[in-house]
Amino acid sequence: MKVIILGAGQVGTSVAEGLVSEENDITVVDTDGVRLALLQDRLDLRTVVGNGAVPSVMRNAGAEDADMLIAVTQSDQTNLVACKLAHSLFNVPTRIARLRSKDFLEDASLLSPANFAVDFALCPEQVITDYIRRLIEFPEALQVLSFANGRVSLVAVRAYEGGLLVGKQIKEMRQLLPPDMDARIAAIFRGDQPLFPEGETRVEAGDEVFLLAAAEHIRPVLRQLRRMMTPVQRIMIAGGGNVGLRVAKALEKRYEIKIIEGRKERAEVLATELHNTLVLLGDATDEELLEQENICEMDLFLALTNDDEDNIMAGNLAKRLGCKRVVALINRRAYAEMIEGGPIDIGISPAQVSIGTLLAHVRQGDVAEVHSLRRGAAEALEIVAHGDAKSSKVIGKRIDQIDWPHGVTVAALVRNFDKAVVIGQTDDWTAITRHGEVVIAHHDTVIEADDHVIVFCTRKKLVKKVEKLFQVSFHFF
Repeated sequence: MKVIILGAGQVGTSVAEGLVSEENDITVVDTDGVRLALLQDRLDLRTVVGNGAVPSVMRNAGAEDADMLIAVTQSDQTNLVACKLAHSLFNVPTRIARLRSKDFLEDASLLSPANFAVDFALCPEQVITDYIRRLIEFPEALQVLSFANGRVSLVAVRAYEGGLLVGKQIKEMRQLLPPDMDARIAAIFRGDQPLFPEGETRVEAGDEVFLLAAAEHIRPVLRQLRRMMTPVQRIMIAGGGNVGLRVAKALEKRYEIKIIEGRKERAEVLATELHNTLVLLGDATDEELLEQENICEMDLFLALTNDDEDNIMAGNLAKRLGCKRVVALINRRAYAEMIEGGPIDIGISPAQVSIGTLLAHVRQGDVAEVHSLRRGAAEALEIVAHGDAKSSKVIGKRIDQIDWPHGVTVAALVRNFDKAVVIGQTDDWTAITRHGEVVIAHHDTVIEADDHVIVFCTRKKLVKKVEKLFQVSFHFF
């Protein structure tokens, strides 16, 4: 597939890295020639220096025969104009734009073919906000992901000494769960090495375990299998930029929030926008300020500034001063790998968190969801099985009859997606409904047409092989 990427920043670079490895023809456009040269030195792709919202630059990038445009520059206006040009002048079939402004995100008519012609709008700041909210709901988790419109949850946790599963074989897990619940260990990582989870595999202390279950069962399952942490109540946020403001807005009704911002003008904006949050003017790396604001009583410290070094420094300081849990936004992948597991409990890579949403629109086959795992080393896919027993390699077959590549685990299926299922109720007794029936996958589970199949790939290079297994015919989504 021929893809043009506008913008060689963190998101654009991560997308390019992911697509180049899958044998796509990639061209990256950016106004920064030095940044493009560095990118071209690392990856097998073509680069064009220029503004992607200019027709001649688009033409030079190969828009006349491109299959997809991914506009992820820092400017909403540039991304929107580029999508419009790609549609009206070059007839590019698929157009994706990164957008920050709520005006565009909340009015679908502005993105219609008659206007800016955006097929899919990506807002990384909102994706990161949703990701952090899930981590807060599961404070013992390293990563929390959802599939099938929230019907299935995948949670990564660290196995600890004395845990019910530690020292036991995976097949013994079923005996530890209530009769009406089922769950699946989709993958285990011991250090940096993936282990293929079979019935006889033993869980060891320190293992990173990816546990999957129906959304209504994931919390009870975790409660049965590991020590639960105290629910989060008090949160301190460092940084009141786009991400910090979004996170504070999303959390302030349910939690006690304090946000630290170093710029006076921005702090005044935050005080206007936020209604139940204490806005502090100061430096999040100021030890005296953190102590004055009782950092030792905080359940969670979120370092969300635009500076990696500041986030690392503030996160380390918060943990040293007694904060229970620290999460830091880290753009540089090398930093994220280096700091996670030390004083900073979780390092979030904005590009890696955002890329999954985008990749679901790039994959071959009917891929409904993609999540990047372990800083891009692995992936979890939700892929829809189409066709019938004659036209498909997977439909009508038991899971153990399919020639899965080694390192691929089928964790669950969601069947009858049009069927509403009541899975609980809210505090005011309103029914909580989801669509589809969750089937935890076992060796004798049969895949049926239109099943949403959740597949875990312990290595990124396995994704292409999985997609080919599900293809009925060659097409793009």
